[in-house]
Amino acid sequence: MVELTARHEERIAMRRSAVSLRSCALVLLSVSLVAGPGVATATERTDCYDESAPLTVEERRLDDSLVPGAPAAGPELVERAGFGPLVTRFTTRLCEQPNARAAAEFVERRGERLWETAVARAQGRFDHGDLDSYDDRPLYWARLLLTRAVRQWRPDHELVPRQRAHLLRELDRASRGMSSQRFPGGKATRVMISGFDPFGLDDGNLNRGNPAGVAALRLDGRTFDAPTGRITVQTVALPVLWGAFDRGIVEHAYGSALLGRRRPDLIMTLSQGRPGRFDIERWAGRWRGGAADNNGVHATGPVPDAAGWPQPAAEFIETTLPHRAMLAAESGPYPVRFNTRFCSWPDSDRPGAGDPVCHEDGEPAPDAVAASGSGEDYLSNESMYRSNRLRLGLGGDSLAGGHLHTPVLNNPPGRLTGDRFTSDRHAIADETTILVRAAGRAVGHPIVS
Repeated sequence: MVELTARHEERIAMRRSAVSLRSCALVLLSVSLVAGPGVATATERTDCYDESAPLTVEERRLDDSLVPGAPAAGPELVERAGFGPLVTRFTTRLCEQPNARAAAEFVERRGERLWETAVARAQGRFDHGDLDSYDDRPLYWARLLLTRAVRQWRPDHELVPRQRAHLLRELDRASRGMSSQRFPGGKATRVMISGFDPFGLDDGNLNRGNPAGVAALRLDGRTFDAPTGRITVQTVALPVLWGAFDRGIVEHAYGSALLGRRRPDLIMTLSQGRPGRFDIERWAGRWRGGAADNNGVHATGPVPDAAGWPQPAAEFIETTLPHRAMLAAESGPYPVRFNTRFCSWPDSDRPGAGDPVCHEDGEPAPDAVAASGSGEDYLSNESMYRSNRLRLGLGGDSLAGGHLHTPVLNNPPGRLTGDRFTSDRHAIADETTILVRAAGRAVGHPIVS
């Protein structure tokens, strides 16, 4: 772990030297993005793509319309958010990359730019387009336009499958905020948050958003004052993909923070949960229930390990979030409850066989094998399980950690947006912010770097 920490610190130091340049770039962001497709010059190429290249299920949805005869929903959301020029610039400049190494640096920079733009937009510092600033969907669809371009890119130089996979991984992680996490120095309570992409996009639901993704964009880089001192927040967005979880994206995101010189005092995974209420989940369970992800992939069985990270064996992991303080907060229109339910398999020697035995309270038996946590058995439960398994593996027993489910955001039938859709998204995201602040205040153990 010492070697891993050293490598992490070296990487952070290299990135820190570019912070001021990226800050300047954000100042110029609105100017550069409104330039539009016309920024391409005679020397810029756009002929390097093979549209017959295989795509993921997510990327193929870029061609789908919400209703027959309407424009493709994803690209329309990207354009209406003012992200179109960013995508155009990416596709023209990718053709110019002379080798795989230059391409890797390019896609990471552009991925970071997409994340920074989405955060600036969500926080009211980038006001192009006519969509509400709280809308998280343009980031999701713009990222897919970029990954589709990388998948279809056919450069003049050799690009082997391993190199293309590396480009896709670096682009994806950077556009989720995972290459730009950095807590500022000084006295603060540090909070690390993850949201999620939209999901359940089939069967006429291309217009779905995810309030957990909205909250992550609204909170990234924010600082709040509290009686216990300053609270500072860093966030990332997680994919709704079993395969990405298998490859350790949760461990990569939270491990980077937990191994950093400025370690978070609190980690919290967020996702969209149940109608009409927030749930602070007591238990995370080591089991996948098999529901399809955003690529239509199903996964059933124990949560796998992620290579290269310390992961103690545990069927259930209990939250250490300050749930009493969160429940006591005057947070907003939605009720907040502490959900203590968990389920285990009736025969610990045959997990997956028989009907799970569920309990509304109490603690799992020492030999219980998890069938579901309080947050059930999908990727939200797994995000809590993986992040807190890692927290414990890296010696963070005393750190606060857990999961918050937001209320369901109902999408307007047959339309990209609507007044109720917008107002509910605002209410859920704003109440999430209040609950995060309440948790940060309750932890309230300022540290000095």
